[in-house]
Amino acid sequence: MDGNYYMIHDYLIFIGVFAIFLFLTTSIYLFSQNQKLNQRNTKLSETNKLIEQRLNEVRLEHIGTKLNPHLFKNILNSVQSHAYQTYMSLDKLANVLDYILYESNNKYVSPKEELNFALSLIEINKIKINPLFDFRIKSRINKSDALYEEKVFAPLISVDLIENAFKHTDFLAQDSFISIYMELENGIFTMKVSNKASLKNILEKEKSGFGSQSFDQRLKMIYSTYYQLERSSKNGVFTAELKINLGEFYDKMRYSG
Repeated sequence: MDGNYYMIHDYLIFIGVFAIFLFLTTSIYLFSQNQKLNQRNTKLSETNKLIEQRLNEVRLEHIGTKLNPHLFKNILNSVQSHAYQTYMSLDKLANVLDYILYESNNKYVSPKEELNFALSLIEINKIKINPLFDFRIKSRINKSDALYEEKVFAPLISVDLIENAFKHTDFLAQDSFISIYMELENGIFTMKVSNKASLKNILEKEKSGFGSQSFDQRLKMIYSTYYQLERSSKNGVFTAELKINLGEFYDKMRYSG
């Protein structure tokens, strides 16, 4: 009887040890497989990010090829329409063309460079309007801002808002105006453009609008959640306001790079 008891006891011990061994072996195997799966998922995630990044770059290049010829045409039309101001026009035009030909090929420029370009573009567009026209431009640029000369600004971002204001303004209306406000403070860039526009022109632009769609798409691809763009139309006054948190975007670039 005692012999059977010890045999059963030893057998149970053997079964227990075997079960523990089997459990540990299975756990180690599953852990190993899980690690390999995680590594594979990480590699796939990195590959997907690279593919998405390249796709975005191709899309941006495609948008740029459509944007620049359109911009050139508008600029040249402005210069041609007022030959008597040729010297000033060509001076501003030279600044704009240099920026488009050389700086716009860079992925990022500084706010300083983009703002200088925007001011030159505004001056060129002003040539075609009556000197008595109600044109308001105001800037509040903190040149001591840490990001003022950092490469955090996507080139030609300011083009869409400026060009649309001049293109869709009702210059014949008595209360017509264009107002442009630019600000850089605490790493946040703000650009607000308002103009008296024909509601018909606004609707046509929104329906046709490669310009608006490509602009929105470009902002989303570059600045993701670090920007806000709001448009509104009331009583014939069209307003667009863009805010870009360059500070947070710069931190993201540094940490992800």
